[in-house]
Amino acid sequence: MKRRVKLTFPQNLIKEPVIFTMAKTFDVLPNIRRARVTDTVGEMILELEGEEENLEKGIVSLREQGIEVELIEGDVIQ
Repeated sequence: MKRRVKLTFPQNLIKEPVIFTMAKTFDVLPNIRRARVTDTVGEMILELEGEEENLEKGIVSLREQGIEVELIEGDVIQ
């Protein structure tokens, strides 16, 4: 199963390996489609692939860390 999400990172998590950690912990394959990172904000469009249950757990984990997760549909403009 695949899901596209938009992540908005708070300043304190911009330099943390949260995507890597989520991918390893929940066996999810992330594909970064677009990213914009500054000193104060990080935004990322990801395509996540994995078992539905693992995707849900990974998304919950990101939200619990303070990352805003928005599910998106359709094609991602590169």
